[in-house]
Amino acid sequence: MVPIREPKRYSILLADDLTLVREGLAALCDTQPHLKVIGQCSEGAVALRTIEAERPDIAVLDLNLSDLFTLEIVRRVKEANLPTRIVVLSTRKDRKTVVEALRAGVNAFLLKSSPSHQLLDAFDQILAGGIYVSPQLELDKIFANSGKAGPEDPLESLSAREYQVFTLLIDGIRAKEIAARLELSPKTVDTYRASLMRKLDIHDIAGLVKFAIQRDLISAH
Repeated sequence: MVPIREPKRYSILLADDLTLVREGLAALCDTQPHLKVIGQCSEGAVALRTIEAERPDIAVLDLNLSDLFTLEIVRRVKEANLPTRIVVLSTRKDRKTVVEALRAGVNAFLLKSSPSHQLLDAFDQILAGGIYVSPQLELDKIFANSGKAGPEDPLESLSAREYQVFTLLIDGIRAKEIAARLELSPKTVDTYRASLMRKLDIHDIAGLVKFAIQRDLISAH
């Protein structure tokens, strides 16, 4: 008699600073017999240590984890050639954020406003070796290379690091904490801040915040 093989179960790590969000994601995973949540955390450094130690099949990370920037986690995971596939959850849906996340090496970019079945769809796609982006984001438009003449989006002129510093600044994070999250020196962060302000032609934090609100990158409330 041929023994029945147990179907493979995929290990999942959940990282979000909101307990309710993590528990909701865990409950969703628990409805799927092939998924097993092996850990939950709220901090980026803990998420990275868990990925390095446990090597889960999938890590679901909020884009704005505290103490270690999420895309820095992605960079470290990719540099170490760890097998963990990374799903980033975000409230931001601007082109620059999505492109920088994918360039960093995330396997899936999912809006937090997405229906739950899209997270499961993302799991299926990345486990099969693909890339997943929320359908609401219209991937073809994100990567469309239009040859139209016209003013370039000033955000597109920012380097990956400059954009990371920009996103943390508009979230109200102080330079010292930005340096810690990106594992850079405060002097280097100051250099990036000066460079991005010059490129955007904005010269104070209030101006950056106003610009971000106008671009619908953050809420005015």
